[in-house]
Amino acid sequence: MGVRAQQAPKTAPAAPPKAETADEPSTIRVDTRLVVLHCSVTDKSGKQITNLGVEQFKVLENGVPQPIKLFRREDVPVSIGIVIDNSGSMRDKRQKVEAAAVQLVKASNPQDEVFVVNFNEDAYLDVPFTNDIKKMEEGVARIDSHGGTAFRDAVSMSIDHLKQEGKKDKKVILLITDGNDTASVAMTLEKLVEKAHKSDVLIYTIGVFGKDDKRDEKKARRAMDALSRASGGLSYYPDSIEEVESIARQVAHDIRNQYVVAYSPLNQELDGTFRQIKVTAGGSRYSVRHRTGYYATAETPRRRQQVSQNN
Repeated sequence: MGVRAQQAPKTAPAAPPKAETADEPSTIRVDTRLVVLHCSVTDKSGKQITNLGVEQFKVLENGVPQPIKLFRREDVPVSIGIVIDNSGSMRDKRQKVEAAAVQLVKASNPQDEVFVVNFNEDAYLDVPFTNDIKKMEEGVARIDSHGGTAFRDAVSMSIDHLKQEGKKDKKVILLITDGNDTASVAMTLEKLVEKAHKSDVLIYTIGVFGKDDKRDEKKARRAMDALSRASGGLSYYPDSIEEVESIARQVAHDIRNQYVVAYSPLNQELDGTFRQIKVTAGGSRYSVRHRTGYYATAETPRRRQQVSQNN
């Protein structure tokens, strides 16, 4: 068993390119509070759309249109936390889950950094941040499955670890579990969803449920859907454990093909209120997935960025 996880375990200008003129605006640097969104865009068939320009995006905060300050679509390195259930009921599924974790890393950007947290009643940081696949394979393979399920505590600790130790701007969690939370002590679902809103961490979940207890499965789905929806990630529920590896590759593809859309809120008051966000692209032709909002507190990131100003 590894070390127990601690409770805290150049972008392009917003305007599209244009021909140079004698009156080309000068560029200055300013400090401003930006809300950064990682957006996945799909058409009605579910195909990911990756060739849109900034002019096709609109951002609303509490229903009010917001000016987009930064926009790009590129494969940026990320910090990833893979959070794996090793409760007793996962014993027969561990081999496939371990293979899925490796597939996620292999399909990701080579510059990504990854850590692995295994959990039952407690959460353990078994693989610290690395981009060495062999180290990760060795770390996940030595775990024995036993005990209950405390995924809320494990996800909370993983968010803290990402925020404190992750070196990349973009941060992601993949949670793989087979059941409802039965052992978390410190974290309720409501508190964890609020933490997800505040963290700017994308959360993806894979539920590998059995056939026995549909009531527990319903509770688990509710929790996993709430986390992925709040953060802008996705939840997957395969019919068979055999599908988990291909799902891991889908997650990697989704992460690597997102738009970064950032705006400076017209309402700059840090009053602690929740600000609801809605992003559209191409009118009603496409669906846009992103985090659903943020809390306007002093913790909202301040990003040093380039902006253009006319002379």
